Amino acid sequence: MRSWGSFVVVVVVTVLCLILNEANVCNGGSTSSFVRKVEKTIDMPLDSDVFRVPSGYNAPQQVHITQGDLVGKAVIVSWVTQDEPGSNTVLYWKANDKQKSSAEGKVLTYKFYNYTSGYIHHCTIKDLVFNTKYYYALGVGNTMRQFWFRTLLKLDQMFLILLVSSVNYMNLNLCEFNYNSYCISYEALNGKHGDLGQSYDSNLTLTHYENNPTKGQTVLFVGDLSYADNYPFHDNVRWDTWGRFVERSTAYQPWIWTAGNHEIDFVPEIPFTRRYHVPYKASGSTAPLWYSIKRASAYIIVLSSYSAYGKYTPQYKWLEQEFPKVNRTVTPWLIVLMHSPWYNSYNYHFMEGETMRVMYEPWFVKYKVDVVYAGHVHAYERSERVSNIAYNVVNGICTPISDQSAPVYITIGDGGNLEGLATNMTEPQPKYSAYREASFGHAMFDIKNRTHAYYSWHRNQDGYAVTADSLWFFNRYWNPVDDSTTAVS
Repeated sequence: MRSWGSFVVVVVVTVLCLILNEANVCNGGSTSSFVRKVEKTIDMPLDSDVFRVPSGYNAPQQVHITQGDLVGKAVIVSWVTQDEPGSNTVLYWKANDKQKSSAEGKVLTYKFYNYTSGYIHHCTIKDLVFNTKYYYALGVGNTMRQFWFRTLLKLDQMFLILLVSSVNYMNLNLCEFNYNSYCISYEALNGKHGDLGQSYDSNLTLTHYENNPTKGQTVLFVGDLSYADNYPFHDNVRWDTWGRFVERSTAYQPWIWTAGNHEIDFVPEIPFTRRYHVPYKASGSTAPLWYSIKRASAYIIVLSSYSAYGKYTPQYKWLEQEFPKVNRTVTPWLIVLMHSPWYNSYNYHFMEGETMRVMYEPWFVKYKVDVVYAGHVHAYERSERVSNIAYNVVNGICTPISDQSAPVYITIGDGGNLEGLATNMTEPQPKYSAYREASFGHAMFDIKNRTHAYYSWHRNQDGYAVTADSLWFFNRYWNPVDDSTTAVS
């Protein structure tokens, strides 16, 4: 069947997954029997070709785009010029249209210990037409560089198509690209990446994602980008190299950014928020670390694991008001991104997300979140639909239970960062864990219509089209059928 406006979201989550191929049944779900060869994960040297500076004086570099408004009619274009500010202008035009438009951006710099950044440009292109390919150009003269991107179908158009036929109207890709842990995991619905980093494994993850036959149109990145803070004085040169490394993807499809623990550093400013702008004000947020967007048929909520989230805090008050805004008729799929996982059966970062879970999980169940993507743990894991919201300190009811109103929790911190894989798992495997594997890879989330989506996870060691883990998702609002691994099997 022809795919109308396939919308692939890639989520890059650098999940250092020790991939186990044949599954061994445990107390819980399955632990893969594929064992990745144990070898040290190291960053690529500074003179690697993937870090090459574009030729020409002051040529734009580290180009990346993200959604620039709430609904997808704007794009934020960001880039760096090293020698001088240069031009702030972005030229853009529709494919097959000679009429060019222009937009003016702003430029900033920052200092971090003994490092001074280049000139960081951010420009928002507005009033774009849905379902249209655009070209855009940066720089001047002989150093002008040209790129392209495609806008998505209009939300109500997509829903109309959904009503009249069961077309494949949204392709989402998940992958955690750990450029030091952020595995460009292209989580379907723009890809999913996490903990990618800039190691040799990071490069393999990104390449694997780029060559996946299911092409992502957006990347959902669940935190931990450059891992620059693993170097003395948090060497911000590694922010520059990471920006050049991922440009081959970030310049052509929006990456939706989530902050991880490796982004929460500042002396005196946070490099992440200076380099990577997001449209947080469009969703009424007061800070760029938590916000929401509508991306085709999905409503995506981004949370900050490392900002205050207790009652009365800005993030809490924002999220409390955000969930009721979700119209599942317009955006049937509800997706949440965060960095620290709530349900994790590895001994790495075990229960670090527990206090946030206690605060927010009742809302996730009440509003029927479909799936939650997280990183942090450098491996891969997919949960059953479970919740643990009955506990009130005195009743002793503190064991996760099957709950078909709850989301599936996916840890995709398998991008390939220099910190290596998380291989030490809790035993026996808990019942809430459906599948886990210590390997690097990426994932895809392919939304077929308002009731069904196909999820797949791909390990780096396999062929580009090979699936290591997969599941048909049934939408919690429109088709709340039991889609657990046990039910499927």
